[in-house]
Amino acid sequence: MEKNLKQDEIDALFQAARARSQAASKETRARVQPYSFSRAGQISNEQLRAISLLNDIFARNLTHNLGVWLRSRFHVNLVSAEQMPFNEFMLRIPDLAYVSSVRLEPLRALSVLQLDLALAPPMIDLLLGGERKSDRVRELTDIEESILTSVAEAICRELSAAWQPVGLSFIFERRQLHTQIARVMPVAEKTLCLSFEVRMPGASGMLNLAFPAVVSNTVLRRLVGDWSRQHRHSPENRQRMQERVGMVKVGAALQLPPVSIAGRELEDLYEGKVLKLPIVASRPAELRIAGVPLFEGYPVSHEEQRGAHLLRIATAAATNA
Repeated sequence: MEKNLKQDEIDALFQAARARSQAASKETRARVQPYSFSRAGQISNEQLRAISLLNDIFARNLTHNLGVWLRSRFHVNLVSAEQMPFNEFMLRIPDLAYVSSVRLEPLRALSVLQLDLALAPPMIDLLLGGERKSDRVRELTDIEESILTSVAEAICRELSAAWQPVGLSFIFERRQLHTQIARVMPVAEKTLCLSFEVRMPGASGMLNLAFPAVVSNTVLRRLVGDWSRQHRHSPENRQRMQERVGMVKVGAALQLPPVSIAGRELEDLYEGKVLKLPIVASRPAELRIAGVPLFEGYPVSHEEQRGAHLLRIATAAATNA
């Protein structure tokens, strides 16, 4: 039976629908969060993976090469990679620190390298032929500064070697006094900051690098582009590639292993002659896929087709594995 609604019932339905609409609108507005433009351009997780991969290589190379040069145990470890304004980076620099400007070619931009002075005394003592003597943190003399500059130049060489895939070279310029650091780049410049922990017997400290935005953006584009091309495929592409690879046909043959036969035996060959091969009868044949021996086995028949009874992995395949 069809039910006819009264006017007051119709009004109640409209009011209920309007109330649900207003509640949904309030819920949507409650989920809105303010956007901070100061956080625009922050490093994504994908970019952090690419940066970490590149600088892990730098840390390993510096650990080995500087340790050999100093003739001492030496370990460098990447601690963090983050973006921050240059003035925040300067606040992290201790009053007593070795700070230098480094030119990046071919971008002709300047970056900052900072090394804790707690690492200076044992490094300098080792380079002068000593036994890794530690000392209190103090300002360097002119001779000590010249020696530590050679360490900074070695760090720049290792940076150039590790960052070669992105086409950047690090060229040491000069040491910067604490009052001169702000002149290297604008204080409001957003920088890419890399922090490394340096440990050696009797001393430990930080090695910090700050790159301007023009450098970090260029490096990130190249890194993420290479990383994406080499390491990332969509699930649809991976499934399609697997299906295509499954349809590929490769050559396969069950054959005896290669042997050497004297030339005079080949001269006497004729139809019906039995050619003796220098292989024992119990020697299994090789199953070769695309010319590569993978298994040993014996030929068998399966209904009207030939087959191979596989025994074990071929010796060559097991050695390569």
